[in-house]
Amino acid sequence: MNSSAASAESTGFVSVQDVSKTFGVFKALDGVSLSVQPGEMVALIGPSGSGKSTLLRSITGLVDIDRGGRIEVFGETVQVNGRTTAAVRRARSRLGMIFQQFNLVGRLSLFSNVMLGALGRIPAWKGLLGLWPQEDRTRAMAALHRVGVADYAAQRANTLSGGQQQRGAIARAIVQGARAILADEPVASLDPVSARKVMEMLVELNTRDGMGVLVTLHQVDYAIRYCNRVVALKGGKLVYDGPATGLDHDRLVDIYGPEFEDAFWEAKV
Repeated sequence: MNSSAASAESTGFVSVQDVSKTFGVFKALDGVSLSVQPGEMVALIGPSGSGKSTLLRSITGLVDIDRGGRIEVFGETVQVNGRTTAAVRRARSRLGMIFQQFNLVGRLSLFSNVMLGALGRIPAWKGLLGLWPQEDRTRAMAALHRVGVADYAAQRANTLSGGQQQRGAIARAIVQGARAILADEPVASLDPVSARKVMEMLVELNTRDGMGVLVTLHQVDYAIRYCNRVVALKGGKLVYDGPATGLDHDRLVDIYGPEFEDAFWEAKV
């Protein structure tokens, strides 16, 4: 590992410094600062509209932040003073993005969707023609086996259940060679059984592969069960950053209000 790569590893996979984001008169993020290390699995929680998804999209450069803030990914500045930098493309290649709606191409097979994770390693025209290197084909099938959906490799993505599609999205991140995962409400569209399987896979990527994971969740019980560290946003401000065990009754009321039980999924099913 060269010195710049070593420096990047030492700084963590995400560093957010005094980041704000305004949409018209609405302030979605208000002076948020946060650092996540490569080996951490961190839950990002908060009420709807608290800024969770905006923060994740800002990290990948999909949302431009206001002037005055800075975002770094693996030690490289991807946003500063309201503008993205050239480093954002490298950051995206290192980050596996898992979305609530899976972001698979419905008309393509599950295998083809997973192969899209290899696009950053080959010329685009080869990917369009399906001329994938054998090494990447082997890697894709291994990833599908790992997440338990290899039997569906030939099926069109839009014929699969939500849980199967989400596991395919995780396999795509594995094929991509992602060094960290940003997951935006990855279980919100799933039934509890499928949701638990997806969360267990993210835990495995964290513990077995050493990937940092930053996952937004509406379900506080899932955040407590699967993540050691929890960060909470409310009204665009960071209001809690600490161990999951520190989310006692008073803190949850402060974050969600007196009806905080609505943020616990399995109490409602």
